[in-house]
Amino acid sequence: MKAYTSFDNTIDYARQLDQQNAFSRFRDEFYIKRDTYYMDGNSLGLLSKRAERTLLNSLEDWKNFGIDGWMSGTQPWFHFSERLGALTAPLIGAKAEEVVVTGSITTNIHQVLSTFFKPAGKRTKILADELNFPSDIYAIKAQLQLHGLDPEEHLVQVKSKDGRTIEEEDVIAAMTEEIAIVWLPSVLYRSGQLLNMKMIAEAAHERGILAGFDLAHSIGAIPHSLHEWGVDFAVWCNYKYLNSGPGGVGGMFVHQNHLGTAPGLAGWFSSKKDKQFDMKHDLEHAETAGAYQIGTPHVLSIAPLLGSLEMFEEAGIENIRESSLRMTEYMMQLIEHELGKAGFEIGNPREDWRRGGHVCLEHEEAARICKALKESNVIPDFRAPNVIRLAPIALYTSYEDIFKTVQILKRIMENEEYKKFENTRNVVA
Repeated sequence: MKAYTSFDNTIDYARQLDQQNAFSRFRDEFYIKRDTYYMDGNSLGLLSKRAERTLLNSLEDWKNFGIDGWMSGTQPWFHFSERLGALTAPLIGAKAEEVVVTGSITTNIHQVLSTFFKPAGKRTKILADELNFPSDIYAIKAQLQLHGLDPEEHLVQVKSKDGRTIEEEDVIAAMTEEIAIVWLPSVLYRSGQLLNMKMIAEAAHERGILAGFDLAHSIGAIPHSLHEWGVDFAVWCNYKYLNSGPGGVGGMFVHQNHLGTAPGLAGWFSSKKDKQFDMKHDLEHAETAGAYQIGTPHVLSIAPLLGSLEMFEEAGIENIRESSLRMTEYMMQLIEHELGKAGFEIGNPREDWRRGGHVCLEHEEAARICKALKESNVIPDFRAPNVIRLAPIALYTSYEDIFKTVQILKRIMENEEYKKFENTRNVVA
């Protein structure tokens, strides 16, 4: 996508872009607080009326059917995780049987590593990166320790050359004969860099290495082709761009080539559906991604996702990506025009093919600037040590929201309003 040839920094121009925005029709489906500019949908998406409806439907099923809600009602629970997996599959370029909605990112990492990390011979190491989200690293270290392996020796972390990004060539160069699995984010959570998953997966397979990804900051914002790329497994949360609600149940992809592998962490929902209530002590696990569930699904935490996914099916992930790119490009142009002397740096890649769904704005006073923004009804996201993440969301952010956000930020910097706050993060950043 090219930059706007007719860009200008007026509110009339922002409103003109809103009139041309095909996604404006979805905005009214979300609960948006009046005179508030929500730029944190990459951490927690807003509630939609459809998600509220499908949550209430499950409550009604519980109310009206009790235990029979497992097989009766408007949204029967017994196959709910697989049904939602099938609806998620088009967003990541997967087959329905390769996807299940279950667990959380961290528990799902534990599941895929306990299933597929089988250290033997020289291959006893896991390759990650030094910019990864901490929870992923905690899980990797714990899995290594469960195998009696020292994380200091058996966790290899690719270094960043600039503190913002990871070069795919550096990842590939670190794929030695000692590496069993490479585990990376699809999009780096601070800088928003989008990694070339296809390149990494192909390089890993050429060297006999399995490739897995954390899609937390890409699913719902960026199209994927996981099956075609040969990605071995992936996990994600559904409460960011997919708007499933705080603590919403996550998701997992396991490539068709691995289906039938016994789960490393087994539970009764790992079973074949027609065998689950036989109550035998020998597991007959499912031959789909459903095998990698563990316990009973959290019905009230997955129900909102059904309504949300309806909108993604209508909008189309390719269209959502195009809209997201246009919005983030517009925001970056405004920032450069209005805040050029305020000490900000744009830390995310500028190229469309390397950029995720949020703008990474760096400033040495980032923590206190975020507090000043919140006081002025702009909801940003702070990430230590110096990052303000701003995420215009295709389905519910307007160009006028983006314009006003930048204008408020400009006023805060010009009037030094941020100086009344301490430059430390809140307990929840």
